Amino acid sequence: MRRSSQGLLDLPPVAAARPPLRGPVRRRSWFWRYRRVWFLLGILAFTTLAGAAWVLTQIPLPPEAPQAQTTILYDAAGGQLATLHGVENRFPVSIDKIPPVLTAAVVAAEDRKFFVHGGIDPFGIARATWADIRQKGVTQGGSTITQQYVKNAYVGTDYTLWRKIREAVISVKIERKLDKNQILERYLNTVYFGRGAYGVQAASKAYFNSDVGDLGLKEASYLAGLIRSPSAGDVADDPVEAHDLRFIVLSAMVDTKIITAEQANEVEAIPVGNYVVAKPIPGSEVTLKGAGAEYFVAYVQRELTKLYPEDQVLRGGMRVYTTLDPGSQRQAYDAVYGLLDRSGDPAGALVSLDNEGRVVAMVGGRDWATSQVNLAVGTDGGGSGRQAGSTFKPIVLAEAMNQGISLEAPFAGPAKIVLPKADNGADWEVNNYEGAAFGRVSLLNATANSVNTVYAQLVVQVGPDKVVDMAHRLGVKSDLNPNASIALGTADVSVLDMASTYLTFQAKGMHVEPRVIRKITQNDSVLVDDKPKSTRVLDRAVADKVNYALQQVVDAGSGTAAALSQAQVWGKTGTTDLYGDAWFVGYTRQLTTAVWMGYPEGQSKPLYDIHGVKKVNGGSLPAQIFKRFMTKASPPDATPPDKVPDLTGKTVPSVPSVTSPSSGSTSSGSSTTTTAAPAQDDSPATTARPGPVVTLPEPVTVPTTPPAFTPPTVVTTTTPRPRSTFTIPTIPSR
Repeated sequence: MRRSSQGLLDLPPVAAARPPLRGPVRRRSWFWRYRRVWFLLGILAFTTLAGAAWVLTQIPLPPEAPQAQTTILYDAAGGQLATLHGVENRFPVSIDKIPPVLTAAVVAAEDRKFFVHGGIDPFGIARATWADIRQKGVTQGGSTITQQYVKNAYVGTDYTLWRKIREAVISVKIERKLDKNQILERYLNTVYFGRGAYGVQAASKAYFNSDVGDLGLKEASYLAGLIRSPSAGDVADDPVEAHDLRFIVLSAMVDTKIITAEQANEVEAIPVGNYVVAKPIPGSEVTLKGAGAEYFVAYVQRELTKLYPEDQVLRGGMRVYTTLDPGSQRQAYDAVYGLLDRSGDPAGALVSLDNEGRVVAMVGGRDWATSQVNLAVGTDGGGSGRQAGSTFKPIVLAEAMNQGISLEAPFAGPAKIVLPKADNGADWEVNNYEGAAFGRVSLLNATANSVNTVYAQLVVQVGPDKVVDMAHRLGVKSDLNPNASIALGTADVSVLDMASTYLTFQAKGMHVEPRVIRKITQNDSVLVDDKPKSTRVLDRAVADKVNYALQQVVDAGSGTAAALSQAQVWGKTGTTDLYGDAWFVGYTRQLTTAVWMGYPEGQSKPLYDIHGVKKVNGGSLPAQIFKRFMTKASPPDATPPDKVPDLTGKTVPSVPSVTSPSSGSTSSGSSTTTTAAPAQDDSPATTARPGPVVTLPEPVTVPTTPPAFTPPTVVTTTTPRPRSTFTIPTIPSR
């Protein structure tokens, strides 16, 4: 090797670096690249399966939940008032005694994959969840029949995640322990069908008064539908809902090819009400006999079902302490039907409240076995309200006082008056009771003598819409239309509503909701502990003026028959047109009581010739009933009379003077002499009667432009929707 000229070794040039020789390049697989994620998921799945397996093997099958316990109602004195439970005891029947058409209907409607799944149906749950999402809140069941049986017999109905997990686990264990027919038999003997009936045999008795083995397709399809909605689906309460539930079941049976569409149409053509028996009479366990307490018990049961599921009310073993005073209840029933004791007499209703709004007595009818319509609570008792007549006038008066109008404000009180455009744009003609004319009269005296023509002018002055608002604030729950005629009591209200309203006057403007329940306990836990709360809805000074006016009604006006010797009474009479209804509502310092009488069939039957009274008005028999009850129920009161309130305030525009030779009333300017008949109750008549007529010219009417009036609401009767052809919808399993 030679040295270079620089003396260095002459080395060969270094070759360029080359990569080592390799085979073809291959990309890593997707699974390999995410191997850590898959590893974690695998561990999680293994842990979940292992945990589920441990739960299934380690958690023992719990005993079935206790059977139904009777709910007991107590009166205010602590005595047992009534018991609530199913109308039938549970009658277990074997699966071979249940007709196949009924089991097929239940399976088709509730769980089509019952004979396939292992206790839970994940696809059914997912499908139901997706349906709920798409229908924006329209719920669709995803539970299997096994899960429903487990819920009824083991875990209860609490809506918690842990309960659902336990339900699913126990369902799987049940499926391993029992065969499908055993599960179905147990389910059909425990499921609730409404009317207090648990199990298919009890339901068959309650709805058809027959043995379950005698049921056919029309009965089976209805019972299967009731499982979804046992309370709302009773044809006695909602015929449309009952038909819809049956239609869903028939559709499911056709969809699963259990029956044909022709068979379904044959059943669909038969109204459910044609083959379902009348609703059984509850209250047979009422211990307070002969006092009409069944109506109160039924109302308490209705209030309970507003708070809790019907199933819990009837089988939950509740202890319900009510407000009913047994002594007052007997006195109230005797006051009403001890007077109306003859064959053909009208019905009567009474509600009495103590100062805290507790119902101490409620008379809803003569005989529960004959009629279950509670006439004291309006639509909440299965009937309707009745027109209040002049007992509604204090509500108008309260609004007038609230607007600063004086009780001494003078009004024209002719026998007949015409108010331009006051009746939804038409002229409104109003008559006084029996054509009585009062000349020029103060608002105070017009209240005492119940002068219709004065109150017609007053409602136009204050505004019907304001009166409606005042009525709701004071305690009226019924829907009211702001028509001018509301001043004369043409709106339907309940006896309970009127008692509640007058209690607000008695409490000097403080309103407290009427109640029938003081306390509820269950399994040593307190569910409800009544602590009444009052709310001021009317200024005290305004209430004092209304009370002063109502005092004059009883002391010297149309309600003198209601006066008591042991206590001061405030109140108001009321009679509707053509004597269809008669009222007296009043109060002492301890009790507020509303009395109504009339014929249940409606106002078309007048109150004529009853117990020597040719034409019954509020100041006659209703005032006497009030006195009969309050003489015994209201304790003596020696409290000095209230001071006379300040009666000053603004007046309203004057009306033209009236000359009435026929009525003996003359008027010239501000001087008036009235020789009208003694104070009587009134009637919101719309037909002409003898007496002078005053037509108010438009410039005098206040306000000049009448308030806008809302037309009356048209009430239509709901009937089942007929179906001429049977269209099969898609019915998801539940």
